[in-house]
Amino acid sequence: MDRADDRPVSTADRRREQRGWYFYDFACSVYSTSVLTVFLGPYLTSIAKSAADPDGFVHPLGVPVRAGSLFAYAVSASVILAVVLMPIVGAAADRSGRKKPLLAAAAYTGATATAGMFFLDGHRYLLGAALLIVANASLSVSMVLYNAYLPQIAGPEERDRVSSRGWAFGYTSGAGVLVLNLILYSGHDGFGLSESTAVRICLASAGVWWGAFTLVPLRRLRDREVAASVPEGRVGAGWRQLVSTLRDMRARPLTLAFLLAYLIYNDGVQTVISQASIYGSEELGLDQNTLIVAVLLVQVLAVAGALGMGRLARTYGAKRTILGSLAVWAVILGVGFFLPARQPVLFFVLAGAIGTVLGGSQALSRSLFSHMVPSGKEAEYFSAYEMSDRGLSWLGPLVFGLAYQLTGSYRDAIISLVVFFAVGFVLLARVPVRAAVAAAGNPVPARI
Repeated sequence: MDRADDRPVSTADRRREQRGWYFYDFACSVYSTSVLTVFLGPYLTSIAKSAADPDGFVHPLGVPVRAGSLFAYAVSASVILAVVLMPIVGAAADRSGRKKPLLAAAAYTGATATAGMFFLDGHRYLLGAALLIVANASLSVSMVLYNAYLPQIAGPEERDRVSSRGWAFGYTSGAGVLVLNLILYSGHDGFGLSESTAVRICLASAGVWWGAFTLVPLRRLRDREVAASVPEGRVGAGWRQLVSTLRDMRARPLTLAFLLAYLIYNDGVQTVISQASIYGSEELGLDQNTLIVAVLLVQVLAVAGALGMGRLARTYGAKRTILGSLAVWAVILGVGFFLPARQPVLFFVLAGAIGTVLGGSQALSRSLFSHMVPSGKEAEYFSAYEMSDRGLSWLGPLVFGLAYQLTGSYRDAIISLVVFFAVGFVLLARVPVRAAVAAAGNPVPARI
């Protein structure tokens, strides 16, 4: 790893660093797409059901859990673990200036856990849940450090563009690997593989991809010098810095107001992403090939959506563009509730609508928040942002899992998510973003 430095950076060097930054999205998005969105939910659910008692329950640690709820509960557990880790890592990164070693540790822990999913077979639902918790928490921690580079590598006027391109890189890799997954899964007999083995190869390959392409940002990103660093061996310094960060954020109520809005509407986004394959397979009766094609469609359109919404933000401002996307999300869920079973064409139309708003709403939220971060506290503040992005997105999956556990209907679970987008819309509309940027001591862009 390069040592932290504070050398002047030329335009060419900054562009090179930005391109390296894009590649972490390229590396880790395959996990989000192939593992979390497509394969692991239905596969882990099928394993849990095969291990369930006659009433349809498994009993991890003696607790009765409906097999169909296990995946949602594991997602909730992973983000609760991330809540514990992310603020500490963010504070340590800012105080030491050593983001890259921490990014490498988090990325390769997650990649290793994902590669280990190759061994998920038989009745090993507990192994699957454990690997999911480790991989998901590691991804969240790594994204704190990844996002914290954005204010350092891009000026205020170019952050919407840089952030949107990062998301576009991620969706491009997700689409490319999904094509390979589709070929392997649909033709597994021709390759001499069982369906289970094909799924396990798809899961494990996402971990290999994650680890391999993480080498690019680790090569091109550079750490910056900071005024103070964490003394070696003093773990308590990270906790003290966390308390200091929380106090500092309390002095910026407008930034906190944005985070609250983002926490709520992004909880809905993350739950839709993680539970869509379960809804499609269990409630709508769609086969795995249909789900792969639908998610592939989301990936392709999300690239255009991220770039297109980035252009809209330059005309109308990031806040207005995000608000428009939230309205579309609410409509999508309403349509999804009434979607008839075994109608793949209608499901593809819905997937296309999701892809159009998915990348843009996430990319613009990230760039908008970056304007509200005080200089020198990027990792600390982005740890709080990542807690909203992934670490506190446990409520949606928990509600989804509980709704199914109580009613046995995934339709009841999916429609409950509309409230996340409605409340998030209202809260975001009330945030004076220009004042929030100024209060953080940053220049206010002409359009925001």
